[in-house]
Amino acid sequence: MKQRSKRSYYFPILAGLAAGLYPIIFFYTNNFSLINSWKHFAFFVGLFLVAPVCTFVGIQFFSYLPFVKKVKPFAFPFINMAAFLGFVQICLYANIQWVFTIILLVIAAVFAIFLRKFFKKVVVLQLVLALIGLFWLFPTIHNQWTYSNEWTQQPDDIEEVVFKKRPNVYYIQPDGYVNISEMGKGAYQIDNSDYWDFLEDNGFTVYPNIRSNYTSTLVSNSSTFTMKHHYYNNGFNFSEIANARNVIISDNPVLNAFKKNGYKTHFLAEASYLLSNFPEMGYDACNFDYNDIDFITDGFQKEEDILVPLKKYLEEDEDQSKFFFIEVFKPGHVQSQKNLSQGAKKEAAIYKQNLDISNERLKKMIAMIQEKDPNGLILIMADHGGYVGYEYMLEVRNKSMDRDWVYSAFSTQLSVKWPKGDAPAIDKHFKTGINTFRILFSYLSEDAKYLEHLQEDASYTIISDGAPRGIYKVIDSTGTVVFEKL
Repeated sequence: MKQRSKRSYYFPILAGLAAGLYPIIFFYTNNFSLINSWKHFAFFVGLFLVAPVCTFVGIQFFSYLPFVKKVKPFAFPFINMAAFLGFVQICLYANIQWVFTIILLVIAAVFAIFLRKFFKKVVVLQLVLALIGLFWLFPTIHNQWTYSNEWTQQPDDIEEVVFKKRPNVYYIQPDGYVNISEMGKGAYQIDNSDYWDFLEDNGFTVYPNIRSNYTSTLVSNSSTFTMKHHYYNNGFNFSEIANARNVIISDNPVLNAFKKNGYKTHFLAEASYLLSNFPEMGYDACNFDYNDIDFITDGFQKEEDILVPLKKYLEEDEDQSKFFFIEVFKPGHVQSQKNLSQGAKKEAAIYKQNLDISNERLKKMIAMIQEKDPNGLILIMADHGGYVGYEYMLEVRNKSMDRDWVYSAFSTQLSVKWPKGDAPAIDKHFKTGINTFRILFSYLSEDAKYLEHLQEDASYTIISDGAPRGIYKVIDSTGTVVFEKL
């Protein structure tokens, strides 16, 4: 009897595992860097596996009750199908969409009422999908576990740099804000003169022809804050580089240099995108509390008004030098995925609207900083271009030699308010984001030796259509559009 009783729980446990096993494997395979903390692992194992197993075992345990025994043949297939489809929804959208939820509940109900005789076959199919998914998950985990940060090591002692100038430094990053030299070219037929005039009237040097080295926020910031090329980790997953958020938020040469020079460091962002996997906080202050960040999120579901914490931190520690990394997620870029795009013209119009919003936010931020800290060094540099002219962002993976098309992805605003308006002669080295802080540290230390190891001012992207799949240099150090496979 005991043996038979134990066996009666085998299938409920299997059915519960089957409901969540493939979704959790799919989720981790496609979003590993977004959810690679142990807190996320415990949460998703509990949600995708433990919860459905406990539900099935609970029903089986109380199946001696007449009502439970009566509904059990319907409950098992309904719960399994509803859970499976619900977890797939989470994997695809990182949230719960009510229309989709109603549809999946109807599908689960129809399955339970009319097709429940196929339930065991469905469970087997779910387990087969999970088995197939493992062939994609294992390489992802292996590449993450064997990841080496040797590429971040510097060719000199720049992490030990000693600043002789010690202004507060404000690095403001408006997402997707293209350079002044591109606003009138290609698809960027935008009159942005009011903003550029504002910057010049407030003592900024506006640098033309600046661009990013990479195509998205994570990969671009990883190179900027390490002052090194990573080449997408040579494309091991063609998605995003390993441990990007940890590199940007937890430990990097730029952040370490400011700390070693006694700066109090601040990370302020309008959204929690760079914090989504709960990286160890390397900054001394942040406007987000990890307890307020959801486990299931794309990082953009909550927007913060960063002027409030900025005002607070400006007024604190007046006798201490400060470094701020401030993320503004406007104007942004066209939609990433083809199925979300509203077409090139509509996406361009949305970009222009967001550009106006970004300009107002930047003006308010600059005014606040200059009122509190008139001698601060304000560096405004975008992470990549706005992709205006594209229908969707991932079109950058199509081979193209069109100059305006390529520059739409890489062109970035660079504007600097130098203390006392005194721009150094070494600002002639500004070309791409990767060398920005190396040039800045040379200025702050008054030591030109750090300019001896500038990285190549080239821009790279992943190509998957029109040429053999791989990483390609698409703009060389002279600014010429090229197409060279690594």
